[in-house]
Amino acid sequence: MKRYIAPLLIGLIGAGILISLGVWQVQRLAWKEAILAEIDQRILAVPVPVPVEPDPETDQYLPVEVTGTIGPRELHFLVSTRKLGPGFRIITALETEQGRRLLLDHGFVPTDAKQAERRSRYVTAIGNLHWPQERDRFTPENDPEKNYWYAREVPLLAEALETEPVLVVARDMTPADPTVTPLPVDSSGIPNDHLGYAVTWFGLALCWLGMTALQLWRISRRNP
Repeated sequence: MKRYIAPLLIGLIGAGILISLGVWQVQRLAWKEAILAEIDQRILAVPVPVPVEPDPETDQYLPVEVTGTIGPRELHFLVSTRKLGPGFRIITALETEQGRRLLLDHGFVPTDAKQAERRSRYVTAIGNLHWPQERDRFTPENDPEKNYWYAREVPLLAEALETEPVLVVARDMTPADPTVTPLPVDSSGIPNDHLGYAVTWFGLALCWLGMTALQLWRISRRNP
């Protein structure tokens, strides 16, 4: 019996560690789902005026309503969506009646509509404040000369359009522009991979137990 003790202990201890990691990921999944539900609830709350000095931390996703005149200059951000395919986000300056200049993300236009004429107009936009974190080591550098942008870095956009570093991502615009499809803020872009991690750890635990059982079977087949 002594020859079974070491592999059995290794098998049980290893499986226990892997199962505990899987349980931890299940707990993290519940925690993350609660956070996402809270974010969704915040996104769809009653809109308020844009704060005088919004904070990127405390005011992220804040629902707002703003009225003003859209500037003629556009910034075009390359984007691809599952439903709409490849195209561009349209971002302009919006000047309010109080003289504030804010960034306004109108939404999506298909590639062939990138250069379509969109006149300046007076609008009311309902949306959310957003400071996206879209740049990583794989993101190409922006090309302002050709008006090809790849990451919505609010300070750079504000410098380019001479606005406050405040981005409103439109959910609804009045009057609406039929050539533009809003791409509102939601929680779908926030990673939530804990279920996949949990399945991986539990799967590894099952494999570990299977290898342990195989090792014990081989030991039993040896001559005493």
